[in-house]
Amino acid sequence: MDRQMRRLWTLTVANTKSYVRDRATVFWTLVFPLVFVVLFGSIFSGVGGGKTSIGWVDLDGTTVSAELAASPAVAGAFTLTTGTQDEMLQAMRDGKVRAVVVVPHGFGSAVVAVRAGQAPAAPLDIALYTDPSATQTAAAITGIVGAAVAGFNQAMSGLPPVLRVNAKTLQSEGITATAYLVPGILAMALMQLGLFGAIPLVEQRQNLILKRLSATPLRRWTFVSANLAMRVAVALVQAGVLIVVAGVLFGITVVGSWALLAFLVLLGAMTFVSLGYVVASFAPTEDSASQIVSILQFPLMFLSGIFFAIDAMPGWLQAVARLTPLTYLGDALRQVMVGGVPFAPLPVDIAVLGALTVVFFGVSARYFRWQ
Repeated sequence: MDRQMRRLWTLTVANTKSYVRDRATVFWTLVFPLVFVVLFGSIFSGVGGGKTSIGWVDLDGTTVSAELAASPAVAGAFTLTTGTQDEMLQAMRDGKVRAVVVVPHGFGSAVVAVRAGQAPAAPLDIALYTDPSATQTAAAITGIVGAAVAGFNQAMSGLPPVLRVNAKTLQSEGITATAYLVPGILAMALMQLGLFGAIPLVEQRQNLILKRLSATPLRRWTFVSANLAMRVAVALVQAGVLIVVAGVLFGITVVGSWALLAFLVLLGAMTFVSLGYVVASFAPTEDSASQIVSILQFPLMFLSGIFFAIDAMPGWLQAVARLTPLTYLGDALRQVMVGGVPFAPLPVDIAVLGALTVVFFGVSARYFRWQ
């Protein structure tokens, strides 16, 4: 029995050493789950997040309306940018503020009358403009403004409510919640098309296929161009199929320019194909390429705003989101396809994607190995 226990102990120690020496296994079984815990915990808790910037339009201009803006529920959660209604709505379209609150005329006199014991004829509407494409942010802002209004009404104990929130959106009617998911799903598909292209490249190098091709009259740029052309063609087909299916099943239509949409699909495909070449440049084996792609795609998906609103993330994650190409591709597609309130102006999205494409191709041209 003692001999069997010694053998058991020896084999257990040997298996443990083998496990610890396999860095990839250690990462996927221990480190990666912890990364997800921290990532999702930070996203949903909002720990460390800053105030959300909203537009504040005071059509009443009284000390009473100023009390509402200075209330803890409003001032504690939002950074207020003041201006006219047209200015603030345009700022929201430009992505400078995430919502707009409009305090109506007659608000101050209605409150004074209620405080004097006169019941209002009907509650006054405070217009709240939000972006339905950012569902989490819109829900959070609506909840906070609703709480502020409720608190203001409750302060007049025993009297009818003076205010109520009238929720509005900047988008046209008929655009469903499903429509706002389609641009994000398309962006994710383009990312995966490009990143997973790294795996067959590494496999071909590992099996010496690229070495044999380099010994033929085939020029390297021809090989790269053929690979790029194939993936760009697949991207266009992918986008077309997705849009057609979404249109047939859910009645979703593209509100922007089809030519601009096609350009963004091409640009997004090239950006992530070039990133795939970077992965292929540094991955020594097919297995390592697969692992690197997996490590990249999950943070890109969850930190790019295609599934979780960037505004709902803590500040340090928002800073990371600004560095990911999928953030700008998803934002650009959403602006063109459904007219969503932008994370960044469309020219900025295009410029960032173009610059990253050049950088990624430059890095891969410098470090890609053919054998």
